Amino acid sequence: MAAPIEEFPDLRVSVDDVVYMPGLETPPGKPHPFVYFISIHNRSDVSLTVLARKWVVRERGGETTVVEGAGVVGQTPVIPPGQHFSYNSYHVVAREAVANGAFFGETADGRRIFARIPEFTLKLPAKEV
Repeated sequence: MAAPIEEFPDLRVSVDDVVYMPGLETPPGKPHPFVYFISIHNRSDVSLTVLARKWVVRERGGETTVVEGAGVVGQTPVIPPGQHFSYNSYHVVAREAVANGAFFGETADGRRIFARIPEFTLKLPAKEV
């Protein structure tokens, strides 16, 4: 039986910025791209590896998109004690939305852990609403 996954309070996620980027290419039906900047802070005394992520994007009007996968932007970063890992990525939406989720990983001593990604808004500029 696999070890349970526990919320790890010393792994903190911050949403550093969210930027509307109308110049990015988007798929039909999802014309609004947002780039977000995330930092994952290891405030514990053990190294940890981020192995996966899960995003939930809920658009105004009801559509929910769930994105799950291995790693973070193609990496499985090892974050030493007191350090952080920062990256940026993007979501595309049809209308304003809120996003949140979690990162999943493992500590150097083998504990399976997760940390919540705080909810943030993908707010369209007034001219786009």
